[in-house]
Amino acid sequence: MDPGTRFDTMKREGRLRWIPDERAWVARPDEIVEALAHEGFAEYKREIARNGRSARGGVWQGIDTRTGSVASAIWVNRSPETDALVFIDIDGHRLTEQT
Repeated sequence: MDPGTRFDTMKREGRLRWIPDERAWVARPDEIVEALAHEGFAEYKREIARNGRSARGGVWQGIDTRTGSVASAIWVNRSPETDALVFIDIDGHRLTEQT
């Protein structure tokens, strides 16, 4: 699946960066969710993991009811000052820099 022009725009603007050593993207989770929703994925599940008041990470799943495709985004907040590490899968295939 082509992740669409929103991901391309985010990459060009530096808001979505691939970190090879982590095998993950660095981005704001809300922007990833918005981009997936723009591609037709309707939210199915969202969970936030908290440690006290701060969010430590989370998971979002969406389904495209037209095609049956499923998208998942899992993120880990490294610190409040930095963007999260985000792992993106579509139909069980990891979205990487080469995808």
